[in-house]
Amino acid sequence: MYIHQLKQWPNFTWDAPDLALLLSEVHLKQGKLLGQMEKLGFDLQNEAVLQTLTKDVIKTSEIEGEKLDNDQVRSSIARRLGIEIGGSIPSDRDVDGIVEMMLDATQNYNVELTADRLFEWHSSLFPAGRSGMVKIVVGRWRENEKNDLMQVISGAMGKEKVHYQAPDSVLLANEMQQFMDWFNHEMSLDPIIKAGIAHLWFLTIHPFDDGNGRISRAIADMQLARADQTARRFYSMSAQIRLERKKYYDILEKTQSGNLDITLWLSWFLNCLNSAIDATAITLNSVMLKSKILGKVEADTFNERQKLMLGKFLDGFDGKLTSSKWAKIAKCSQDTAARDIQDLVNKGILVKDSAGGRSTNYLLVD
Repeated sequence: MYIHQLKQWPNFTWDAPDLALLLSEVHLKQGKLLGQMEKLGFDLQNEAVLQTLTKDVIKTSEIEGEKLDNDQVRSSIARRLGIEIGGSIPSDRDVDGIVEMMLDATQNYNVELTADRLFEWHSSLFPAGRSGMVKIVVGRWRENEKNDLMQVISGAMGKEKVHYQAPDSVLLANEMQQFMDWFNHEMSLDPIIKAGIAHLWFLTIHPFDDGNGRISRAIADMQLARADQTARRFYSMSAQIRLERKKYYDILEKTQSGNLDITLWLSWFLNCLNSAIDATAITLNSVMLKSKILGKVEADTFNERQKLMLGKFLDGFDGKLTSSKWAKIAKCSQDTAARDIQDLVNKGILVKDSAGGRSTNYLLVD
């Protein structure tokens, strides 16, 4: 039996007193974070939002095993939010699609969730009508046959394990209407508890052939934006879920195969959110460091190669910085790269990595 097959579905229950302390802690951290971010200047807020949304898009895709290009995601988000960034590059259709979905969810968080809106999100996720090499139905609820069950399966052929089986497709129109009515009109619940329930409920219905995980996390982000009462996102739930991916799938499987008491799921969700808010300190430190270094750039003389490479480093450089990587990305000779790097070392912006290794690596000065 799965929870959607129970007679009382979808009347979820939970132990509110058991969650009260944790929920209070999350609300407190949430308020402190928003207050802290409000003290930043507009440009620093924009940079924090850009970093958070870029991480959110990349990590929600990684959870599903898909790796997106960081620079493309960042550029796509910046264009849509009207944020000026250096080194903007074109982005692929699949990148633009998930960016459009995430931004619609978080920037238009007070707009009602409708079937048409969800269909648009689904079409944006799969602009070519394919998931990998598999052709899928986009822009409408799945229509699998009785002998073609919608199941979440892992394992090699002949050794498959069924983790979950979704409701029959003939039930989806009613199931989704009930979910959307609740999401749009239920106002008595704590908004963070509602985000956790919405995430679970949508995933349990599993209304699409593919993309249910990403859309469920977008819905949760939408509800968290309602809880924050701001479209400016400063923490990434998906980034934390990516770190706890195994726990995420384990608690989902346990909850969807259990009864309608979802206390354990909500406890996990609140703890995950708590950690996501804590991790914002890393984003804030990165934003402040970027502001400090860019201040030095404006006050000193830097060549275009140095500006390009510092921008990449500050936006999340992949791997370690070496003179050979510098030469390749900046399209210059190894000697020129070495001179550029040494100049930044002399200016107190880069420092040699004390860990050493076969080649010399460089780090940003804290």
